[in-house]
Amino acid sequence: MNTSADRDRSEERAQMVATQIENRGIHDAAVLAALRAVPRHRFVPANHLKQAYADMPLPIGQDQTISQPYIGACMTDLLRISNKPNARVLEIGTGCGYQTAILALLAREVYSIEILPRLARLAAKRLNGLRSIHLRAGDGFAGWPEQAPFDGILVAAAPPSIPPPLLEQLTVGGRLVIPVGRDRQELLVIRRTPTGLERETILPVRFVPMTGRALTE
Repeated sequence: MNTSADRDRSEERAQMVATQIENRGIHDAAVLAALRAVPRHRFVPANHLKQAYADMPLPIGQDQTISQPYIGACMTDLLRISNKPNARVLEIGTGCGYQTAILALLAREVYSIEILPRLARLAAKRLNGLRSIHLRAGDGFAGWPEQAPFDGILVAAAPPSIPPPLLEQLTVGGRLVIPVGRDRQELLVIRRTPTGLERETILPVRFVPMTGRALTE
């Protein structure tokens, strides 16, 4: 991923991590290193290059967004996979592919699903060559059952309620990080234990709604 243009903006990435991420309480060294390594500006549209490292979400086309850096970092941190070198992660909502690239630096395998074909194609081009990433165009409501279970599942769009198949695809000790709600959304962490599921509410968020089957269940 390293080009001269990327190196020219490495100071912006370092500043983003220091001011937007570390200053807000995220201190996992592996997560911070991944954020410093992935050139975020390569994942945003050309007309938003100047804002690539700004403290805000940005549009990526088709009424979708790349999340505010802190929110993406927070969700990654909440997966708790940095101490699991063999972790297998499922991502629902590939989008531009930025979060996918971050996850690929932390997990052994990343499986990512994007419901919008055009975004799926663009992300595949950006992520070409990263062998640990497996992409699929389709509805993420049902997850990726043939590759389950997963140590972590990250959902980048908000369904009205938690899709049951995603809960079923968590391994024991695995975590689902997901925004849930319609007008009022909350970021949740669901952890599978040997005896069941534990749920924790983290903070209010605002994500694009999950489409497809999630709207009919």
